[in-house]
Amino acid sequence: MTNSDPKMGELETRGRIFQINVSLGGVPKLAVASAGVTVDGLTGDKQKNLKFHGGSKRAVCVYSLERILALQEEGHGIFPGATGENVTVSGVNWDVVVPGLRLKLGKEVLLEVLSYTEPCAAIRSYFQDGTINRILQDENPGWSRVYARVVKTGDIRVGDDVEILAS
Repeated sequence: MTNSDPKMGELETRGRIFQINVSLGGVPKLAVASAGVTVDGLTGDKQKNLKFHGGSKRAVCVYSLERILALQEEGHGIFPGATGENVTVSGVNWDVVVPGLRLKLGKEVLLEVLSYTEPCAAIRSYFQDGTINRILQDENPGWSRVYARVVKTGDIRVGDDVEILAS
């Protein structure tokens, strides 16, 4: 799945970083203009519960702006950073973002998607009637956030390109 793949158009394999989100633990994560990306995640970002969040296999959480907007249309109070994602992307075909896929952020950062994320009870207040399973992959395929490991470190900025690469 590269830009030369005739099955995928340019809009499906390229997008932008809409928002970068960090916190000292908990949600919502707050917007920053830029961040360093290390093997352990974004600089300035911490997690309260390392049993379920963070670490090298869950270093960066990524989610789609288009999914967030669709959830808002359904009446959910979600917004970028509310579900704890570190990077909110726009213009990326979220249906093809699956474990094994690689995402290039900016000029140097390379991520490998390892898993879908389980929704955490801490985000319940952002969902109508507390229905966090709305973004559970098993119940609503294609609506989950994803966890990624960092293959190549570097810096990212809001507005940087996001490119889908073959695994």
